[in-house]
Amino acid sequence: MVALKPEKGRLLIADPAILNDSSFKRTIILLTEHTRKSSVGFILNRPLDHVLSDLVPEIDCDFTVYQGGPVEQDNLYFIHKVPHLLPNSIEVAKGIYWGGNFELLKELLNKKQLESTDIRFFLGYSGWSSNQLDEELVMNSWFITENDYDNILTTNDQSFWKDKLLQRGGKYKIWANAPSDIQMN
Repeated sequence: MVALKPEKGRLLIADPAILNDSSFKRTIILLTEHTRKSSVGFILNRPLDHVLSDLVPEIDCDFTVYQGGPVEQDNLYFIHKVPHLLPNSIEVAKGIYWGGNFELLKELLNKKQLESTDIRFFLGYSGWSSNQLDEELVMNSWFITENDYDNILTTNDQSFWKDKLLQRGGKYKIWANAPSDIQMN
């Protein structure tokens, strides 16, 4: 199997080898940027117990907020599939965009013109400095897959990581069904 390289729009899957890493165990990250200097992404499968209106009271919206990663957890970020409604968005994957005009976004949300399958919000992000992600890949902390979803914003949070391990096959099939706390096994 040819190992994929990190690239904007690809998925970074936490290897079972990092089950003791509280920040990243069992995570799937959408890479939104990958350059020689840094990599940035958002954890797609870690919903928080917050909805958007809890964090931004002037927005009347009950969309779930996700933990994007351990960096800048006091900042709100978003990815979406409606660039025609949100100017200044950056395409990161087929049909998925990062950021855009936040004032216009607030207006669209308050007018109920977006669905939860159009957008996902994150507190914080996942980030790596120059060569850091490459070093973690060499240490088998992650593996990379293509984003083969028509709309990644509709993935099932609970089974997403498990499904990716089962797709990978081999030794990963065993880990796919391991309990979250392997000491409980």
